[in-house]
Amino acid sequence: MAELLCGVDLGTTGTRAVLYRVDGTPVAEASRDTPLRWQGPGRVDQDPDDFVAAALEAIADCVRRAEVPPGDVAAIGVSGQMAGILGMGADGTASTPYDSWLDIRCAGELAELDRAHGDALVRVGGCPPMVNHAPKLRWWRRHRREAFDATVRWVMPAGYVASRLAGLRPDEAFIDVTYLHFTGLADARAGAWSEELCAALEVPMARLPRIVEPATVVGALTAEAADASGLSRGTPIAAGLGDTAASALGAGIVRPGQLLDVAGTAAVLAVSTDRFVPDERSRTLIAMRGAVAGQWIWLSFLSGGSLLPWLSEVLAGGAGGAGADGEGFASLTAEAAGAPVGSAGLVFVPHLDGRLLPSDAALRGAWLGLHRDHRRPHLVRAVLESVAYEYAGYLRAVTALDPSYAATAGHVVGGGARSAVWNAIKASVLGVPLHGLVREELTCWGAALVAGAAVGLVDDLAAAATAGTVVARRYEPVPLEHATYREYESVYRDAVSAAASVSGRLSALAAEGEVRE
Repeated sequence: MAELLCGVDLGTTGTRAVLYRVDGTPVAEASRDTPLRWQGPGRVDQDPDDFVAAALEAIADCVRRAEVPPGDVAAIGVSGQMAGILGMGADGTASTPYDSWLDIRCAGELAELDRAHGDALVRVGGCPPMVNHAPKLRWWRRHRREAFDATVRWVMPAGYVASRLAGLRPDEAFIDVTYLHFTGLADARAGAWSEELCAALEVPMARLPRIVEPATVVGALTAEAADASGLSRGTPIAAGLGDTAASALGAGIVRPGQLLDVAGTAAVLAVSTDRFVPDERSRTLIAMRGAVAGQWIWLSFLSGGSLLPWLSEVLAGGAGGAGADGEGFASLTAEAAGAPVGSAGLVFVPHLDGRLLPSDAALRGAWLGLHRDHRRPHLVRAVLESVAYEYAGYLRAVTALDPSYAATAGHVVGGGARSAVWNAIKASVLGVPLHGLVREELTCWGAALVAGAAVGLVDDLAAAATAGTVVARRYEPVPLEHATYREYESVYRDAVSAAASVSGRLSALAAEGEVRE
């Protein structure tokens, strides 16, 4: 009897596949690179067929390593990048490259949409205006009209891969509900395309894919894909879900009150709730559908994981060897333990490349309060604390939307979760216990869970996710530290405001200097 599940995750630079038993035990895993193609400043795309090839090769590698018969795999689920988009032509193949979430060529279109329709995008779609599907579609229509006209459906990488593996026709193309907030075209609460937004943004609804739930069987493995992957022809393929939703499910974040700290390249705080309430006032939070029925997730993020490699270069003149998977990261974050709570009166503004949410592209970073007695541990700790202060701001935005909301506990995942010092800081700043997990690969597990639910091997998605979540270490908030951090976090908010007031002027002066040179 087929009792293995395959989860595939299409990341920014690599694709990973994992085979699991239904209880969540990994049997085999494999990965393949999917290179970015940099076309110039702010211009980056990927070949959609690289995703297809990488997925098939990674699955085949898993099957070989596990040494299991092809028929032992009951279903496949695919997760992937969420804010980028690609076109599918009339023959079911790609009509455009994958317009990556890293590509900002649509900045002009975004500014127009924000001015004209920003309030509606938040109210109806649940997401503040940002670089995602709607401005990208507008850019393609204006600047690549031939490719736009040749596109029958616009999809995300995971939907494209699933469609190719199943041999779906363009009219069978799909998007699952966890992506809808990033489209700028959907009524998130209703789980349907919004006639209001599509008309306002001049996007033909006929070119948008059908909307499905994650645990929907969208097709079955073709003979060609079966030969390439080592699986049986006809293996069911589930719709899958976006990578953030997959991470939350894989981490067991399924009930109101639970938090997820994704300490990766992007530092993401996701908050599970049971209601859709758009953040129309502060535009700090995105309201996203979760994988579990009735679940919504408020989330916000900043570029946090890149701070430590940068800091390593600044302090040591090194090559940035402080990535979250390296020894440099561990040694650098460990130094922060030698500094007191609040870094002896030092705060750091972490927005080196602008603030993502609430959006402020001109904002830059700063240390405030720096004095002669500060040393490396103080500088490092201030950087770690700044991410935690941002998280506290996200939670404040949550309670502004729902004053009764009470965070119970959080799970911390990603490379940054390896730092006990950073986890302890976050717990005390937030006043919420944080748990490090045994399982590190969450997106593939989330996709596999959805695949299991689609074919009836998983009866209760929330229960299965909870049962598969094992805590490795607990970090409890220290009451005295929490009280001190509340005062520092208030100062931090003022520091961000101060940095915002001068950042634009400094950038203008720097640009003038470059012109003179």
